[in-house]
Amino acid sequence: MNDKSPEQRVLDGSSWDEFCDALKEAGKIIRSDKAPQDAFNQAEGYRYLTRLLRGGLESFLEFGDPAYPVLRSGAHETIKLGADNPDNRYESCSVNPQYDYRLSGSRGTVDYLGFGAVINKYSSGGTMETTGYLDSMDMEINADGHFEIIISQREHPGNWLPMGPETNSINVRQTFQDRLNEIPAKLTIERIGASDDRPSPLTPQKLDFALQRAAMFVNGSAQLFEDWAESFLPHQNQLPPADQAYCQSIGGDPNIYYFHSAWKLAEDEVFVIDAPDIPECQTWNFQLDNWWMESLDYRYHKIHVNKHTAHYNDDGSVRVVVAHSDPGHPNWIETCGHDQGTMCWRWIGAKRHPDLEARVMKLKDLV
Repeated sequence: MNDKSPEQRVLDGSSWDEFCDALKEAGKIIRSDKAPQDAFNQAEGYRYLTRLLRGGLESFLEFGDPAYPVLRSGAHETIKLGADNPDNRYESCSVNPQYDYRLSGSRGTVDYLGFGAVINKYSSGGTMETTGYLDSMDMEINADGHFEIIISQREHPGNWLPMGPETNSINVRQTFQDRLNEIPAKLTIERIGASDDRPSPLTPQKLDFALQRAAMFVNGSAQLFEDWAESFLPHQNQLPPADQAYCQSIGGDPNIYYFHSAWKLAEDEVFVIDAPDIPECQTWNFQLDNWWMESLDYRYHKIHVNKHTAHYNDDGSVRVVVAHSDPGHPNWIETCGHDQGTMCWRWIGAKRHPDLEARVMKLKDLV
């Protein structure tokens, strides 16, 4: 048992050495037996670890004080994890359930806006249990679009997001259908009753704790989604419903029904998904991910489609075609140089969750 104080651990270098050792250990996850072993996918895997590290350091070191919370985007164009949704703006902050908080802002015109209070254990167990959830459709919002939410364990009138005794994070999802034209919500959060408007300087305790948690986050997240990707292999190139309870246990939105799987295509093959029955819903989308469950680079490639952007057949059904080169189909999803990976389909805000029809076929046979 290590009985050194944080001051001693910082002074003798233990904090830093253990941090570096833990990062080295994370490299073994990228080299897992069932993970792709080619240089291209391995390079993406090591980049993935650097992205997780940036996210972990921001979360625990730079923005980890629950007494002075700051909503920050922890998953975006260059930090990706867990089949991050290209239609989403993700924001989160650390909280302490012993405090009460006020989240305020303007609604904007973004299609979907949801707030979750969670127990985030990505750094210590690989789960993210939701302890309270609030959908903007169920909120009181002023005529000018402004609103306030009280976040606390004790119930409050109006917009209230309940925390539990172990809640440690607030997650916000903004989901766009037309990202270029919809206006995002602008949000801020503050601790109610704060007597000082600025945190204290960094301490050895804070540094020691943050380095440990950031390293645990890298290892825990990488292992969690490596294991999940491997679990898709028995139904590769199919797209069945995911285990919804498991999706919720690792941070899924309670308003979403998920389909997850793995895909692998030869150069002359395409993966065809038919959705013959589109239910009434807030929105839906499909996205292509790499093996590490990172969305492919949607800044420069068309790697996803949603309710707004999709081309529909005359009968209202939808066909999506994943192909290495343009097959001449309006719902073409690019593979961006990949020949394998993972994928996700979501029904968002739907009361029915129809199955999908998926199959691999030769590009020459695509009609």
